[in-house]
Amino acid sequence: MDFSIRKAKDADIKTLVDLMGLFYAEADYPLEGKWAMESFRFLLAHPSLGCVWIAQEGRIDAGYVVMTHRYGMEHGGLIAYIDDLFVKKEFRQRHAASMLLEALFKECKAMGCKSVAVEAGSGNHAALGLYDRFGLRQESATRILLQVQM
Repeated sequence: MDFSIRKAKDADIKTLVDLMGLFYAEADYPLEGKWAMESFRFLLAHPSLGCVWIAQEGRIDAGYVVMTHRYGMEHGGLIAYIDDLFVKKEFRQRHAASMLLEALFKECKAMGCKSVAVEAGSGNHAALGLYDRFGLRQESATRILLQVQM
C-alpha cells in the first residue's frame, strides 16, 4: 500500500506526541508528554512559524516531519529547518521519509524559502543518505552550532 502525506491538524496532536515518543525512545531520551503536546498545539496554532505533516499507510500512522522557518539575513529570505523527521521502524526503507520531505520541500518552494537546513548525527548514515538525496550537505567543516537552553 502507498503512503498518503497530509498536513497535521489539532486532532492529530495525540498521534504526533505518540510518534515523537517513539522517536525519542530510540535515542533513549525521555519525552515529557505535556511539553510535547503544548509544543505541537502551539505550532499548529501558528502556521506562520512552521508546519507538520503526517505519513499514513491506510489508517495507520507511519511517521511525521516538522518544519519551522525564520527570516535569515545571510540568505535575504526565509530559511526552513527540518526540526523533526521520524518514521516507525516497520515503515522504513519504503519511501515514507522521502515523501514527507517532498511535501516539506514543496511547501518551502511555494513560500520562497532560500535555504533548508537540518541537524543530524554524524553517525546516522541512513538520515545523512536521505538528506543528501535532497541536496542537504554539510555546509562547512569550520562552522559549528552553538546553543544555550533558555
